[in-house]
Amino acid sequence: MHRNKKWLSIVVGLLLFFSTIMQGGTVYGDNTGYEPDNPGIKDEQTAEGDLGMVVTAHPLASKVGTDVLRNGGTAIDAAVAIQFALNVAEPMMSGIGGGGFLMYYDAETEDISVINSRERAPAGATPDMFIDEDTGEVMPFQERVRSGKSVGVPGTLKGLETALDNWGTMPMDELIQPAIEMAEGGIEVNWVLADAIASNAAKLSRSAAGDVFLPEGEPLEEGDLLVQKDLAKTFKLIAEEGSDAFYQGEIGEALADVVQDFDGSMTAADLSKYDVTEDEPVWGDYLGYDIASMPPPSSGGLTMLQMLEMFEEMDLTQYDVRSPEKYHHMAEAMHLAYADRAAYMGDPEYVDVPREGLLHPDYIKQRVDLIDPDKANPDVQPGNPWDFQDGESGAVVEQVDDKVNGETTHFTVADRWGNLVSYTTTIEQVFGSGIMVPGYGVMLNNELTDFDAIPGGANEIQPNKRPLSSMTPTIVLKDNKPFMTVGSPGGTTIITSVTQTIVNTIGYGMDLKEAIEEPRIYSNQYPTIRWEYGIQDDVRNRLEQMGHAWETSPTEIGNVNSLMFDMEKGVYVGAADSTREGMAIGVSTPSIDYMKALIEQFKRFGDIDDANVSRLLLTHLTAVSHYKDAGKIKKAVKHMEGFNQLVEQLHEQKQISDQAYHDLTANANYLLYEWREG
Repeated sequence: MHRNKKWLSIVVGLLLFFSTIMQGGTVYGDNTGYEPDNPGIKDEQTAEGDLGMVVTAHPLASKVGTDVLRNGGTAIDAAVAIQFALNVAEPMMSGIGGGGFLMYYDAETEDISVINSRERAPAGATPDMFIDEDTGEVMPFQERVRSGKSVGVPGTLKGLETALDNWGTMPMDELIQPAIEMAEGGIEVNWVLADAIASNAAKLSRSAAGDVFLPEGEPLEEGDLLVQKDLAKTFKLIAEEGSDAFYQGEIGEALADVVQDFDGSMTAADLSKYDVTEDEPVWGDYLGYDIASMPPPSSGGLTMLQMLEMFEEMDLTQYDVRSPEKYHHMAEAMHLAYADRAAYMGDPEYVDVPREGLLHPDYIKQRVDLIDPDKANPDVQPGNPWDFQDGESGAVVEQVDDKVNGETTHFTVADRWGNLVSYTTTIEQVFGSGIMVPGYGVMLNNELTDFDAIPGGANEIQPNKRPLSSMTPTIVLKDNKPFMTVGSPGGTTIITSVTQTIVNTIGYGMDLKEAIEEPRIYSNQYPTIRWEYGIQDDVRNRLEQMGHAWETSPTEIGNVNSLMFDMEKGVYVGAADSTREGMAIGVSTPSIDYMKALIEQFKRFGDIDDANVSRLLLTHLTAVSHYKDAGKIKKAVKHMEGFNQLVEQLHEQKQISDQAYHDLTANANYLLYEWREG
């Protein structure tokens, strides 16, 4: 999908608070962090918070995650709720019919852990299953995508359950409830989803997905209501029975049946034996920062770290951020790293991956020495990292270059205890294979197209094997303390999007939103470079003179969502990429201004659906603020007590929701306690 970057025009009221009743009646909450000269208004794609942060690609998912945090949940609890919500709000990007990689920082132990829920090939998969039997040629990519052969055994649900068992505090049936309500009641289709449906109508029409996304044969459009009752039914079964409902029960049976209907080999037995792995991250460093990222079968961590260490070796940041020299050296390093990726990376359960050799300082220097500062190298070959660690190289098989980069989603969460989640999750292509499980509303992935179509290499298809991924959820540390999390969707472009965001932040000193919005490039092989709007003609002309080629027009690359810890302010800073309608929501301490913004947020989401009610509440808070600013604390207390009585009355009259009642009174009680004690 290509679309001009677009901003929502909604209020900062979406910045929610975290509230926990403490001994003595103390309530912790948040404020919006909006600018004082423009009360209640802040760009919804950036936020600050001293007690936590949520950044996702969809406002509803960000709201769901922050609701969990403010009700006492951890980062893992919020992440589980967010993924279920994204399954409803972004059904084309991720869901329980797919897989992903979750990275978790435990503030108590200071350990970083990985939950690898990558899909696996079924037992019936064969190395040549994407070779046309009649012609002996590789099946066209879109034909591979739409076949049941492309569907891997899904891992997302098992991954969520494992993370929750390890680090969560709330039950899954509670965390899945917001997604059930969204699926049953319907969500408004935004431009991202509308574009996805229109672009994939033919693919969707072949299965039960057509009934959901193409009612009466016509694609849902922006502003329409998307209802997913079958998916809600599935979520209810999971709430009652856990992952067994999916992997051992009726959902799995239906899933295997529909895959076979589309010429796949998956069976219920493949689902019943699926499990995740709990792995250690790969580690590297860049300009004094320690970087933890995803190990194989994702290529993301190693390839990103290779590039970062090459950039440090060549002193990339000596060049201006938009100079031709910078883009030339960056593209050449990409070519070298992606050549190694194609040659050496695969599922470590099946192949030896030279992790140490690829990141060995002498190997990095060897690769950098191949870069000519004045011209592009037309013949980039993989190196031999096995010279720098024990082992030997396997076969390198040239592949057809016909894959289309998929779409995915990435989100990140921080909680008040300092725990962090960086999570990339996917069904591969937009709407995956296009196959929906009838009666259960689950969109199925096409993840097995991430295998090599031609057998013989490290990433060839084998039963139970996990295909090579590019997902790169990452956590960056400075002096052993969390500095930032970062990740992106975008197929093989994920790696370069994450890498450039880190370079922009650490190397060029940009603030987080600026680092995300800085134009990115992507080039996995000579000579063509994909590029984003903002790279000037003279720069592109100079690179053409050096032997590079540019795609005809700019396109969006990735959708980076990230958070950073500002050590000077003692707050989290979150930022979402403008390539989707993402949202960052900070979690901090209450204030009157925050309560005003919260009322605007509730009006936005329908928790207060009468404009007169919201005006009444805002007017009352203005009076409270007047007395507080004038130093008349007793009168401020009296009017805030009156505000609480008004909120209770409106709740009894069902003019505000339970959530609005809870949040507004919790904030008011926090401030009342402070004023009375002060």
